[in-house]
Amino acid sequence: MTALGFFVGTDVGGTFTDLWFADESGTTRVFKTPTTKDVQTGVLDAVMLAAESVGLTIEQFCAKIERFGHGTTVGLNALLTGTGARTAILTTRGFADTLEIGRLTRQSTGLNEHEYTDSFLRNRHPPLVPRSRIVEIDERIDVNGRVVRPLDEAQARAAVRALSTHGIEAVAICTLFSTVNAGHEKRLREIVAEELPAAYVSMSHEVSPNVGEYARMSTTAANAALGPIAGGYLNRLEERLQVAGLKVPVLMMTCAGGVLPTAALNDRPVFALFSGPAGCVKGAQAIGAAVGIRNILSTDIGGTSFDVGVIVDGAPIMRADLSIAGADLRVHSIDVDSIGAGGGSIAWIDTGGELRVGPKSAGSSPGPACYGRGGTEPTATDADLVLGVLDADNFIGGRLKLDIVSARNAIETRIAKPLGMSVEQAAWGIRTILDSRMADLLRRMTVERGYDPKAFTLFANGGAGPSHAWALAADLGLGGFVVPAAATALSALGTAVSDFQFNTERATYVRVQGSRTISAEEASLIERGIRDAAADVSRHLAGAARTSIRVDCFAAIRYLGQTHHLDVQLDGGSFAEPEFRALVEAFQRHYASLFGATATYAKAGYEILSVRAVGVGALPPPALASRGDQPRAGRARRVFFDDSAESHDCAVWHTTVPSEGWSAAGPCIIEFTGQSVVVPPLARVSADKLGNLHVRFKS
Repeated sequence: MTALGFFVGTDVGGTFTDLWFADESGTTRVFKTPTTKDVQTGVLDAVMLAAESVGLTIEQFCAKIERFGHGTTVGLNALLTGTGARTAILTTRGFADTLEIGRLTRQSTGLNEHEYTDSFLRNRHPPLVPRSRIVEIDERIDVNGRVVRPLDEAQARAAVRALSTHGIEAVAICTLFSTVNAGHEKRLREIVAEELPAAYVSMSHEVSPNVGEYARMSTTAANAALGPIAGGYLNRLEERLQVAGLKVPVLMMTCAGGVLPTAALNDRPVFALFSGPAGCVKGAQAIGAAVGIRNILSTDIGGTSFDVGVIVDGAPIMRADLSIAGADLRVHSIDVDSIGAGGGSIAWIDTGGELRVGPKSAGSSPGPACYGRGGTEPTATDADLVLGVLDADNFIGGRLKLDIVSARNAIETRIAKPLGMSVEQAAWGIRTILDSRMADLLRRMTVERGYDPKAFTLFANGGAGPSHAWALAADLGLGGFVVPAAATALSALGTAVSDFQFNTERATYVRVQGSRTISAEEASLIERGIRDAAADVSRHLAGAARTSIRVDCFAAIRYLGQTHHLDVQLDGGSFAEPEFRALVEAFQRHYASLFGATATYAKAGYEILSVRAVGVGALPPPALASRGDQPRAGRARRVFFDDSAESHDCAVWHTTVPSEGWSAAGPCIIEFTGQSVVVPPLARVSADKLGNLHVRFKS
């Protein structure tokens, strides 16, 4: 295919919609627009800005797009706010309480040891589907796939027909042991199609084919609830872009860090829940690979949240489960942890008279008080404006004028006066508390997992990331940090540089007790799973990828009797006793690296739960090298750093992408479109060949 000219990546956040694009000459640009209620209008607004920047109409611009990547929070927000499609569940008789029971400690996934002991933090959310919409079906299949009780089709049909009066928009089908015999689930889908033809249907053996009915049911229910919403939104977005002249498919970022055509995700929208955070980590990975940095702490401070991903030796750390709105979902994903801390985080005083920041956010409407849209709550953005970090006349490239009077009034009224301090002291306190919360998350993602933060380079991403990175790096004892030229839109960049990727899983439950080795029959079961999964990913990618497809396979393995497992890569497509030994040895090494050499216990035996295939089809990458410009000196201003009583005169520089070799001494601020890089006193900043800024502290 002949290059058309533009590589475009977009990402919809809670406050802003970001767009990044590169042309054939290597010039890159970033644009930000407020996120709109219908989401796709905000995306079209960003595309319009990009078109205007190169002197084209939106039709001319779209016609020249070679690749259009996309990430969104639509599905995630639907689950968090309980606004997913009205969903019913069909399950085996006797298992209607699965979501209520969970793992006895439902909603504990992701909690640390201190949070786990606080019962208030568990069961805060109702199940994804209430008990009144969970229907038991007369049928039963055993662990070996034998039909113990045939499907009572008359009872099933009557039960499904009764749902028609409840406004059901989606149906999740999750029967016991469908992973080894999916016959009943497939027949139930046919019955639903006949009785509720308009309903979106998800089957657990397709969406989450793994051992453990709770996670399988949660994942299938979430997928069903998202189907009518995510699918409809993506279809409308693609249609509007096609009307505007787009000739290529929209490629959606998945949780696992690859992209797929939106049509490939119509039956698996849950796979794209964390597309925004995943895109940011993939963007950091691409930038790191280009400049030779392989261990990265990828941080993203947006309007509502602070996200952290960890890249070790050039590859993101992955996870097999997500916990969202109290539901534990079996979705393979880049391991990103988040807290409610961002530019829109609201500062407040609790009943004990202590200053708190977040997790509640002002969002984009009304937004921080300084936005002038009616907001009266003081936020982190208001504090940054008061402290001199932000320029009221040059926010988002001057497209939004900030009201410092409103910011000061909000902080004075709600924080400073009640606590008996100056506005500057209150603003400094807001920033310090926010930074401390974010530094704690960075420690949780590194120190508590056995990593030394000093072995990593902090990448400051998101609209507010470059403003706070200096404090986070100092708190962790790092020697500095890196700000990508496209930091404010790195999630969007990630969607434009990632390869095609499709994951699929096959349940292959094998229990090997004590010192016993695997039998030929058990090995054959695993080998069939590997080959079936590999063939499935190749089939899904065959129509999309333009190059050869690489398929890697993994086994989910744990010690016999444990609750959690590790994913260990398999060496090849065949599987027999030698491959089993290699698998358990690799598992032992991985286990020891995570929990210590004395924690391993081979005599316990092993359980292999499933095998997973990951297919990757390479896409031609855009040019990341950008033609930089010499930063222009702006009007200096005073900025508060680590002392609320002392401000510093700061030089201010304006740039789109700084030219290679440019450098300056701190304290100073470098203002891009959508981001302000804060360089503290005694630090120095320099630009590399891609326009990324490297800030180094004085040792």
